[in-house]
Amino acid sequence: MATFRKRGPGRWEAQIRRRGWPTKTQTFPTKADAQAWASEAETAMRSGGQSDASVLRSLRLHTLLQRYLEDETPKKKGAESEGYRLRALMRQPMANLPLDVICSSSALTDWRDERLKLVSGSTVKRDLNLLGHVFSVARQEWKIPVANPIREIRKPSGSPHRTRIPSWSEKRRLLRALTVDTGEAVGMRNHWIRPLVCFALRTAMRRGELLALSWDDISSIERCAHVKDSKNGESRNVPLSRKALRLLSRLERDPCGKVFPVSADSVKAAYKRAVARAGIPNLRFHDLRHAATTDLARKLSNVLELSAVTGHKGLAMLKIYYQPRPSDLAQKLDV
Repeated sequence: MATFRKRGPGRWEAQIRRRGWPTKTQTFPTKADAQAWASEAETAMRSGGQSDASVLRSLRLHTLLQRYLEDETPKKKGAESEGYRLRALMRQPMANLPLDVICSSSALTDWRDERLKLVSGSTVKRDLNLLGHVFSVARQEWKIPVANPIREIRKPSGSPHRTRIPSWSEKRRLLRALTVDTGEAVGMRNHWIRPLVCFALRTAMRRGELLALSWDDISSIERCAHVKDSKNGESRNVPLSRKALRLLSRLERDPCGKVFPVSADSVKAAYKRAVARAGIPNLRFHDLRHAATTDLARKLSNVLELSAVTGHKGLAMLKIYYQPRPSDLAQKLDV
């Protein structure tokens, strides 16, 4: 938006402020001249034209990341995790470089190579994909004249799919570690986490789906839990076993209406402490979904029925979560 101020006899200052662009200021002998210049400059901005060669030199990558975090990230289902990723990128020294340096130098490839020394290829690949979308939105939606440098960068190959499944003894130790203990030596533990873990092992539901579940979504008559908004964007009904229903019947009803009235951060912290107490290495909450899917596959041999429960759209993804034991398959050969 342009503003005009008289700075003295025969001096009119025009100033243009537009989000995502550097502030432009220029002085003219008449107000008419100032208005004409401002109109032309604003038209160039709206059309995406590079009205000033200093635009890319004046904008830092940090500016694009901050705007994306404020405008685009809240619209997404994974807003929380994407927010963490964007803030981490904003703390990188590279974020303080101007866009012309980012686009015309080896800054991004140097950052990629250094990053690969610290984290997995999958993490770096996700970072690069996110940066690529930031640049695309900046050009297409915000009309900032910047090319997408990520297209010219070779992305690392992703890490192998995770196949970690807790053993029977590990699950038993985990549940024991999650048992509420109010002794002073241990301290108060979150009493919602154990039933949450048990329900996850019965249903193969994702953590986000579990935390979004309300009592209105539970049908004891139909014996199912209705997932309104899953990761793949579709709703589904998750059938509940008798054990799963009994577990729900023992839960207290919180006034908020949620089946598990806890935050994602609370679950992360409590689960991490429980795994440490149980002495179980490298076991994530999402690994429970792998374990539950494998257990369900022993009861639901039809892959279409199994995918209806887990919410997987394709067989390829379902195979990642279904990890049958060779002994189980061998027994089926003898039937």
